[in-house]
Amino acid sequence: MLKAQIFIDQDELVGDKALYEFIMEFLIDQNIKGATMFRGRLGYGEGQHLKRPNDLFSFDETPIMITFIDEENKIRDTLTELRKTVKSGFIITQHVDIW
Repeated sequence: MLKAQIFIDQDELVGDKALYEFIMEFLIDQNIKGATMFRGRLGYGEGQHLKRPNDLFSFDETPIMITFIDEENKIRDTLTELRKTVKSGFIITQHVDIW
């Protein structure tokens, strides 16, 4: 099994849709076994700028992580297809055992 995690900002869009919603719907369309979206309380990315979603003037830069697990080939195929549309975000994968 393979687990994938995608790190994005809540304010990112694909067209007029929130990126995190687009990704979750995409995962459903790809028949991924399950996915969960987490909202971070504090985070930073390549720019090393702390994102504090509850601060005044934060511009809703809430860090988001979407995690999902399925068979390795299905995850790899899904990520390949997703990258054709979504260029932003940091994606990692990791082998996991299900007990």
